[in-house]
Amino acid sequence: MSEYRIQGATGEWEVVIGLEVHAQVTSNAKLFSGAATAFGAEPNAQVSLVDAAMPGMLPVPNRECIRQAVRTGMAIDAQINKWSRFDRKNYFYADLPQGYQISQLYHPLVGEGALEIQLDEKDPTSTKTIGIERIHVEQDAGKLMHDQHPTMSYVDLNRSGVALMEIVSRPDMRSPAEAGAYLAKLRQILRYVGSCDGNMDQGSMRADVNVSVRKPGAEFGTRTETKNVNSVRFVMAVVEQEAKRQVALIEDGGTVVQETRLYDPDRNETRSMRSKEDAHDYRYFPDPDLLPLVLDDAFLEECRASLPELPDAKRQRYEAGLGLSPYNAAALTADVETARQFEALLASVAKAAGKGEADVAKRVANWLLSERPGILNAQNIPTDSPKNSIEANTAIVVATEAGTISGSKAKEIFERHLTSDIDLAAEIDSNKQTTDTGAIEAAVDAVLAANADKVEQYKGGKEALFGFFVGQTMKAMQGKGNPQAVNQVLKAKLG
Repeated sequence: MSEYRIQGATGEWEVVIGLEVHAQVTSNAKLFSGAATAFGAEPNAQVSLVDAAMPGMLPVPNRECIRQAVRTGMAIDAQINKWSRFDRKNYFYADLPQGYQISQLYHPLVGEGALEIQLDEKDPTSTKTIGIERIHVEQDAGKLMHDQHPTMSYVDLNRSGVALMEIVSRPDMRSPAEAGAYLAKLRQILRYVGSCDGNMDQGSMRADVNVSVRKPGAEFGTRTETKNVNSVRFVMAVVEQEAKRQVALIEDGGTVVQETRLYDPDRNETRSMRSKEDAHDYRYFPDPDLLPLVLDDAFLEECRASLPELPDAKRQRYEAGLGLSPYNAAALTADVETARQFEALLASVAKAAGKGEADVAKRVANWLLSERPGILNAQNIPTDSPKNSIEANTAIVVATEAGTISGSKAKEIFERHLTSDIDLAAEIDSNKQTTDTGAIEAAVDAVLAANADKVEQYKGGKEALFGFFVGQTMKAMQGKGNPQAVNQVLKAKLG
């Protein structure tokens, strides 16, 4: 799908990208202990004896964490392994009290799956399937804090033992745009499923970016891994900068070393951290404190039954069933909260208007995507403001759909509702559009009499002035004239 290339002194180079995404599982407790997982707690306030690796403490798997990982695998049509096992990954670091991380190297919970990405929302053919190799569950480590003391580093173990899903892609991406689209799509699905909140700025989702370069069609080159990248934009920047660095290095006669690197967003560059270890360096072996995980059919059925309608299916339904444009359908399904708001308002408007959902879907979509955001942004009012209620939105959209008030008057009334204490129903009633042709003709006559010179210009061929006459008539009627009726009267009067 992508023809992205790095232009080097010796010709074109192709980029090969794979992502390892660490997603924090949505759960109230950690993977092997009952300690809380809430973000923002005081340092070391959410640490159990298991997390601190006190002698004699044994891990007990959290059923909800396993359930969420299985549901995630099902959402990407991946193989679910009924039998899986935990392994110990042995290494020493100050934020790892046990001296090992409990992970799944040899027998992961979830096997191969795939994710379809779309680079251009306006072009439904710009799709590509990215393979997913596996999803395994593992513990997170703690966090070193280097800015709390001039000569010492502190350790916060709140994250120690938090459940992570490591979602490992195939090296199927070939451009920064593909990597960005893949990560955005994965985050979208995790949020729909509810297995991860996807808040990259809080560290609950981060990506290790594997990059190598090669001449088009040649064997894979040596890859580097840039750790803990925490935004879609930064992932794209890492791919571009690391690929350029590798091409420059190779063309200068150097060799790319398999290593772990760190991204510096301020300088937009990657820096070497350490040489990249292989699996044998961690001395993996089955965790003797944990039995293998065995999933029965009832558990799997429960997981599958709990899955919501996923974004691709929802977008297709919006287009085929509700008649929305591909652009609007994509915009409404991009975020799960937006989709929920749309469906709640759509049901409310359809019921209040006495119409089918397909009959009012376009009106509701335009209100949510175009008209309401402009009002909220202009007044700096958050979406969750109590005044931005579903009842208020329903009243405005229904009145507009019925032709009771004009679109411009609807925005004006809604803005007043948000910023002052008005009776919304009374305000709508007092601003009803009139279809009284007598009142409209009187207003039109006054406008044409006051603009005789422009009437002559219009009759002389300057037809663009018609919009001017409509605007002046609506102004004279304080926005209460029915636009269709105004147009009809004007056309009759102007000939």
